[in-house]
Amino acid sequence: MPGRLSTAMLGFVVAFSTLPAWAQSGGAQSYPVRPIRLVVPTAPGGGVDTLARIIGQALTTAWSQQVIVDNRGGASGIIGAEIVARAPGDGYTLLITPTTFSSNVSLFKKLPYDPHRDFIPVSLVSKEPNILVVHPSLPVKSVKELIALARRRPADLNFGFGGVGSTASLSGELFKLRTGIKMTGVSYKGNGPAVAALVAGEVQLMFVGLPPTLPILKAGKLQALAVTSQERSPFLPDVPTMAEAGVSGFEVTNWVGVMAPAGTPDWIVQKISAEIIKILASPATKERFKFHGVTPDSSTPDEFVKFLNMEIERWDQVVKAAGLQVN
Repeated sequence: MPGRLSTAMLGFVVAFSTLPAWAQSGGAQSYPVRPIRLVVPTAPGGGVDTLARIIGQALTTAWSQQVIVDNRGGASGIIGAEIVARAPGDGYTLLITPTTFSSNVSLFKKLPYDPHRDFIPVSLVSKEPNILVVHPSLPVKSVKELIALARRRPADLNFGFGGVGSTASLSGELFKLRTGIKMTGVSYKGNGPAVAALVAGEVQLMFVGLPPTLPILKAGKLQALAVTSQERSPFLPDVPTMAEAGVSGFEVTNWVGVMAPAGTPDWIVQKISAEIIKILASPATKERFKFHGVTPDSSTPDEFVKFLNMEIERWDQVVKAAGLQVN
C-alpha cells in the first residue's frame, strides 16, 4: 500500500511539474480577484485617457473586476510613470502610456525611474502617425513647396507644439534635420492650444496627431501635406507619406501601450496581454477606436519590448542631434 501511494504521489508531482507556469501560480482564475488601477499619465479627456477608458471598460466586463482609470498627468508623463514604477508588481497597478515614455529617456537628464528595470511592457494598444498640417493661408500645396518656401523665407516659418518633448516638438526637429531647413518652434500648454494657435494663424505649421485634427481638416481650417507613417492612413487616403513626399528617413509614431511594474509574475503579464489582444481584435472595440480616428495595434510582451527599444534609440538620436534636453 505505501508503495502504491508513493508511485501515485510521484505521478502527481511529475504531472504538476509539466503544467504551464500560470497554472502552477494559481491558475487563470486567481487573477484578478480585486479592482485594478490603470494609471493614465495625462489629463482627462485626451487621446490616451479615451483609449484607457475603452480598454478599462472592456477588461472590467471580461474579468468581472472593476478597472479604475486614475489620471495622474504632469511632467511629460513622468508623474504617472513614477507612481507605477513604485507600485507592487502584482498586476493590480498598470500604466497606459504614450510615446513620451520613450522620448523622455533622452530628453530628461534624470528620471525618477529606470524605463528598462522598473517596467514590464505588456501590450501595445494603438499606433498612429502624426500629420504635417499648415494654415490655409500658407502658399504651399505640398511638402516640396513647403521646403522651398522655408529656404526662401527661413525667418517666416514657425511650428507649434504642445510642450518640449512631445512628438509634435520632436517631429518638427526631425523635419529640420532631414530637410536642412530652419524654422522656429513655439511651445504651448498642450496640443489643444497649439492647434488653436495654428488655426488662428499664430504659427504656420504643426505636426499633430490624427484624432483631434480630422474634424478641423474636414472643415477646411487646416491643410494636410503628409503623414509620418510608412503607409498612408486609412482616415486620409489621399495624403502622401513623408517618404512619398520626398523626405526619407522620417517616421514618427504616436503609440499607446500598457505596462506593468517590474516583478509582476510572467503568467499575469501574459494573461493581461492576451486579454488586451482579444479586446483590440473585437469588432466593438475596432468601431469605438474608429470613431475616435484611431487604429488598434496590439502586441505580445516580447514584441512590445523590441518596439520600445527601437523607439528609445530613435528619439535618442533626434534629441542629441537637435541639442534638446530638459533639466
